Amino acid sequence: MSNLDREPVPSECGGRGFVVAEPVRELLSPRRVRLGESTEVRRLLPNLGRRMVGAWCFVDHYGPDDIADEPGMQVPPHPHMGLQTVSWLHEGEVLHRDSTGSLRTIRPRQLGLMTSGRAISHSEESPRPHQRFLHGAQLWVALPDTHRHVEPHFEHHPELPVVTAPGLRATLILGEVDGARSPGTTYTPIVGADLALSRGADVRLPLDPDFEYAVLAMSGESRVDGVPVLPGSMLYLGCGRTELPLRAESDAGLMLLGGEPFAEELVMWWNFIGRSAEDIVQARQDWMEGRRFGEVQGYDGAPLPAPELPTVPLKPRGNRR
Repeated sequence: MSNLDREPVPSECGGRGFVVAEPVRELLSPRRVRLGESTEVRRLLPNLGRRMVGAWCFVDHYGPDDIADEPGMQVPPHPHMGLQTVSWLHEGEVLHRDSTGSLRTIRPRQLGLMTSGRAISHSEESPRPHQRFLHGAQLWVALPDTHRHVEPHFEHHPELPVVTAPGLRATLILGEVDGARSPGTTYTPIVGADLALSRGADVRLPLDPDFEYAVLAMSGESRVDGVPVLPGSMLYLGCGRTELPLRAESDAGLMLLGGEPFAEELVMWWNFIGRSAEDIVQARQDWMEGRRFGEVQGYDGAPLPAPELPTVPLKPRGNRR
């Protein structure tokens, strides 16, 4: 999914100087962003106070939206560089096309994982016809320097491992939880899991104390380590945890995001992640001049033009403002 802001703010993120080494409870509020004609998203990362959680560097939550009489998601071809995109649905379908020739329909709790590497372009749209409701999350994972120029590729994993406990069903998106491992390709120590809680569930999820974590609330009413977390908000949890208490006041859906704190400093602007201003300037120029990012075949519409570059300097810094 694209960052469709026409005046995107550069995000200078990464580095371990601002990672919280002990458990905390830091509630992050979203920023509302229009995405195409009929979709509004709640952007949790990058956030005013926190830029990354492990290698997770971008989190949008959208829906549930009634799109029965709407076009639904319509994101024209756009570029990516230096990252992976994770498409995750609770309701609806998204048709993915990219410049490597991939064409896949992603359905609820199936993993659509695109590794941009050196350069890729893709589009995302609700199929025609489509289901009434659309609800999901779009996330980015920053690639480390050693892998940020890998060949672009797309993975679709319709079957994923599941961990269960009384009142809990955890689907592995990336990484490992309680001995179960996702088939999705990763390039840094990372974890992502979809947590479905039944009303009244009171469980403790095992965690890696070397990881930092956050929990995104997708639906329902729940408490994460005693903190009420409403849909569309995210609770940052810091590091140093061996388990996470979860309680559901109603049937609820959460996403657990975590990973080893990302050591490298990054520059993220629009849909590009680089290590310097020169990386970003060159990527924008290549996209606008039709180089490097390839072409998405079959989408009915023109690709997105890149916004103008900001007047402020682009330089890598830590993962908080």
